[in-house]
Amino acid sequence: RAYAVMYDLSGLPKGGVDRVRLDWIRLRNQMHVTDDSAYLKHEGRPLVSVWGVGFSDRGKPREYTLEECRDLVAFLKEDGCSVMLGVPTQWRDGGRDATTDPLFHEILEMADVVSPWTVGRYRDEVTVVSHSEKYWQPDESWCEERSLDYFPVVFPGFSWYHLKGGELGQIPRRKGAFLWSQIAEAKRSGSDMIYVAMFDEVDEGTAIFKCVNNPPSGDGLPFLDYEGLPSDYYLKLVGEAGRLLRGERDLAEGQPEW
Repeated sequence: RAYAVMYDLSGLPKGGVDRVRLDWIRLRNQMHVTDDSAYLKHEGRPLVSVWGVGFSDRGKPREYTLEECRDLVAFLKEDGCSVMLGVPTQWRDGGRDATTDPLFHEILEMADVVSPWTVGRYRDEVTVVSHSEKYWQPDESWCEERSLDYFPVVFPGFSWYHLKGGELGQIPRRKGAFLWSQIAEAKRSGSDMIYVAMFDEVDEGTAIFKCVNNPPSGDGLPFLDYEGLPSDYYLKLVGEAGRLLRGERDLAEGQPEW
């Protein structure tokens, strides 16, 4: 097992990004986290993720600025780190969830890994393929041309029923078929690493950690389960995704069965 630090900038006020710099100084200089043999390295350097760069919320930029983000990435690079950026789906061309400010692309080219957030952007196996053709494949090419690594996001399903009153299971899991279709399509697009969202986000219906099929719930409220699958099914499935990425499993084998 390995671990790395990810900073989610979402919700920070203008000027708030400097908190990240101060926290990283504490973690590295006082707690010596990067001296731990389990701390994740990328290209031989400690990896730090900065999530939330370049987003446009309903057409408005976030309160913290791109200038702050640029300075943070520069600081982390000067400190000898590899930097992963968590960016919006349309980061490459701008629009909708992404800023069109040219400074954003300058920051992207300072980084080492680009990871666009795509949870909820497609809902079945057919739209996974169309998303890959429109985004993942050209994104991969863009990054390759600039010697950046591409880190696509996949997710097992989605539901905001409890959090925001959405439909219960509005993006169905289909007993792992939806997740596996994304994993397979990411592999076909040329990806050699995948970000699985999310280990424990039960509120969004994206959790992959162990969950029983009759979870307790207050006041008789409905709750998503794993459709009769074993509680560790999704952990095993993403383990097989790792084998696929390493070339230990062939795409033609299809979704694993146990």
